[in-house]
Amino acid sequence: MSSTTTTPTTRKPFRLPGWMQSRRIQPVISLVLILLVWWGATAAKLVNPLYLPGPGQVWNAFVEANSCRPIAAGSSRIVCGEQQYFLWQHLVVSLERIGVGMALAIVFGVLIGFLLAEVQWLNRIVLPYVNFIRALPPLGYIGLLIVWFGIGDTTKIWLLFLAAFPPIVLATVDGINGVNRDRVNSALSLGANPLKAFLFVVFPSSLPSIMNGIRLAVGFAWTTVVAAELNNGIPGIGALAYLSGTELNTPLTIACIFVIGIAALLLDGLILLITHLVTPWVGRE
Repeated sequence: MSSTTTTPTTRKPFRLPGWMQSRRIQPVISLVLILLVWWGATAAKLVNPLYLPGPGQVWNAFVEANSCRPIAAGSSRIVCGEQQYFLWQHLVVSLERIGVGMALAIVFGVLIGFLLAEVQWLNRIVLPYVNFIRALPPLGYIGLLIVWFGIGDTTKIWLLFLAAFPPIVLATVDGINGVNRDRVNSALSLGANPLKAFLFVVFPSSLPSIMNGIRLAVGFAWTTVVAAELNNGIPGIGALAYLSGTELNTPLTIACIFVIGIAALLLDGLILLITHLVTPWVGRE
């Protein structure tokens, strides 16, 4: 008897076309697919427009929030933007609040971080409280801040500061603790005084960690912006998103969410660019 053996056929792995393998094209393709699915679901009325309006409705809400229009059909009264401000003005005010809160958090966070890294007994006393603040949700203490500082911008800046401060402190402490002490000792043995050793060895070595902490802090500040602007937050993009939701203006709410998200991505990209500029040696050592 003769037995025949069959050689299994090997299938070639599926590969995307060449033009779809580009790292720049793939995010665009994914965005187009998401928009198509979104449009298809809303066009087929699979979801109530109150819960999920179509892309066209969201775009119209965005355009209206940045333009002037009659308050009603046939009316001669003109209104501009939303809540008496254009949407971009809401965004600019929120960015200003975050900018002030972040500036204070960077200054005090880095200084206190260096202090805690160098003074161990102070580290053991203070660092648990920094972690305690980091673990608290913003809505947990916004009422107390309102009692202390009122409902003006001071409370909002404090809230954003408290959201950004802990990650910067922790990143600074980790960065200094991770400095190679042989480098510091070498600088001191070559005649550098402690100040020069700090400026030219310790600080540059800890800078990548500090920049990562600032990047995380900006993210925390953005996630806190809606809570910070819940009370008397107009103008403010977070307050506009909240108020439009309470008024069941879902297209405007989604438009605000997109604006907040895109602004956050642009800020994150800016911080990454600054990080590469101030720490060009990272990855080359």
